[in-house]
Amino acid sequence: MNKWVLEATAGDQVKAALRFKDKVWNLITDVDMWTNILFSGLRLLLIFILTRVIIRVVYKVIDRSLDRKTGGRLLANTRRFTTVGELLKNVVTVICNFVMILLLLSEFNFNLAPLLASAGVLGLAIGFGAQSLVKDVITGFFIILEDQFAVGDVIQTGTYKGTVELIGLRTTKLLSSTGEMHIIPNGSITNVTNYSLANALAVVDVPVKMERSLESTLGLIAEALKGIEERNANVLAYPNVLGIQSMSTSEYVIRVAAHCLPNARDEAQRQIQSDIKHALEKQYELEAAEAEAEERAKAEAEECVEADRAATEAAGEAQKPGGVQGRQQAAATLEKEEEGK
Repeated sequence: MNKWVLEATAGDQVKAALRFKDKVWNLITDVDMWTNILFSGLRLLLIFILTRVIIRVVYKVIDRSLDRKTGGRLLANTRRFTTVGELLKNVVTVICNFVMILLLLSEFNFNLAPLLASAGVLGLAIGFGAQSLVKDVITGFFIILEDQFAVGDVIQTGTYKGTVELIGLRTTKLLSSTGEMHIIPNGSITNVTNYSLANALAVVDVPVKMERSLESTLGLIAEALKGIEERNANVLAYPNVLGIQSMSTSEYVIRVAAHCLPNARDEAQRQIQSDIKHALEKQYELEAAEAEAEERAKAEAEECVEADRAATEAAGEAQKPGGVQGRQQAAATLEKEEEGK
């Protein structure tokens, strides 16, 4: 009895193994299944490639449209169109990727209707919960609409200052002068100082010692700044030498102001300071040379006076009785007497 049961159990296991083997073989050799997998993979690859191509084509269309719009326009409008173009590209990328994800899910036989309905409800919930995100997006649109700043502008918001690299749907990227990239949520941008919309004013204060004449100093500075707009393209016109800005017991300060290109104040101030410094150095060298020449002439005059005085004293000594001539005569007489003896 036990032997028969063991034989029956072994036979069932063998049959089960054979059935599993047949299923695996049928699965491997199922042409329809592999055909469906192949076509599904090709459709997925095609959807991905078409999405990338559509994004590239739309990018090209946006760039060409902006090129036509900015032809002959002012610089500010050009920057604004560039910023709008970047924003449109971001929107197109998000929409195309979202549609691609839906198409990919449909290939895996997902029912999209409940998914879209759930996404709508979820989006509403997220809208209430993520108010800061909605605020960032809305503020970004108003930044573009009101033309507060654009890509390429130098701005300062709060403690951050730099060049606008990108205005996105949610954030704005600022590149500082020292290389740091500041990523700022649009919703936190409340006060903005734009340094690129109008011409700047470069102001330089030149301290001068009280001993120096005011008229000569003003003339020296005015002469030093001639042709500065040719030496530095950032300076738009000849600077104004405004005069004394402040004064103390030891020095007074001359203020110089010049109109320059937007965001070129530092370069213009450096050029003004450099020109004035070179002029002052030349003036100091000239004054030092004149002072040295005066000292040399004074020393020569003193030497001449001393020589004349010595000559005068020698002449007066010779004219006195018993002077040099008297001594010479006495010596000659004494010599004659000795010869007579």
